[in-house]
Amino acid sequence: MFNKSILFVASMLVVTLYSCSDNKKKEETATAFVLSDVMLSTTQTAPARSMPLKNELSFYGKITADNNKLIEIYPIVGGNVMNVNVELGDYVTKGQVLASIRSTEVASFEKDLIDAKNDVLVAKNSVKVAQELFEGKLNSERDVLEAKSQLEKAESQLHRIKEVYSIYNIKKGAFYNVLAPISGFIIQKNINQDMLLRSDRTDNIFDIAQINEVWAIANVNETDINQVKLGEEASVTTLSYNDKVFKGKVDKIFNIIDPETKAMKVQIKLNNPDYLLKPEMRANIKLSYNEDKNMIAIPSAAIIFDKNKNFVMVFKDRNNIETRQVEVFRQVGDISYISAGLKVDEKVMTTNGLLVYNALNN
Repeated sequence: MFNKSILFVASMLVVTLYSCSDNKKKEETATAFVLSDVMLSTTQTAPARSMPLKNELSFYGKITADNNKLIEIYPIVGGNVMNVNVELGDYVTKGQVLASIRSTEVASFEKDLIDAKNDVLVAKNSVKVAQELFEGKLNSERDVLEAKSQLEKAESQLHRIKEVYSIYNIKKGAFYNVLAPISGFIIQKNINQDMLLRSDRTDNIFDIAQINEVWAIANVNETDINQVKLGEEASVTTLSYNDKVFKGKVDKIFNIIDPETKAMKVQIKLNNPDYLLKPEMRANIKLSYNEDKNMIAIPSAAIIFDKNKNFVMVFKDRNNIETRQVEVFRQVGDISYISAGLKVDEKVMTTNGLLVYNALNN
């Protein structure tokens, strides 16, 4: 009986010592990881916030020039094209000579100007003579008024021809220079050297566009029309710049359905100061809008995907970092909405999270 009691006590002592040793090892493991000073200095965190739940729609479209900053240039005279000084894609400044045309019509304008100037001189002389004769009682006041009327007509005609010269920037001689009316890029060119332009031509010969601001035109399916509103945020990407996102807002909704595409067009205005976006580029366009509910949201950079599950590193201090499994309800851009696993104001690591996760879980 005594031996059995001794054995029982000894057994319990061994179990207790083992249990204490095991707990000590777990505590040592749990507190073994401490964020170093270097890693702490580069670690960034973000609090979990309750935010309106956003949804996102994706569309295909293209980049176009702002029609308010696009000028079509038409030839005002016919003739032989002597020089073309620009090509497609060239940047031109206002007043720059784009092309030179040798034209008989320009020569005719010059003749009209000379004739109008001579008519004014003749009319002025007639007024002077009529005034002198009237003062000498050799003609009537009516003759003076008639001479003055002819002078006014001649001056009016001269003024009209000078206005034509000024508007179309016509110079002396038989040459007409096509000038750039604005600074911008040549996005269309329908003229070549030695081409013979007809005086009744109705096609434009150049298009110049300023592309410091451009439009992204999205084709919206009928099923999504009710979700698109003015002012909605838009994110635009292109094949040329996959890693760059251009931000804008819905600027205009064309409230008609295109009979060919069976879609409604939506216009997004984009700033383009570096001219990265070119007219006719294909674009992927995402529109985001708020739903009528709130949900916890964190930066998507905090999400760690491993073993078919999503985790975040909950940061309290350098000695207290917890691996937490979360349920991602939706990801919109760089924001992830969490349906379970986090509370408001808990901080999650947005940098160095994967390194800490591997250190704690491997």
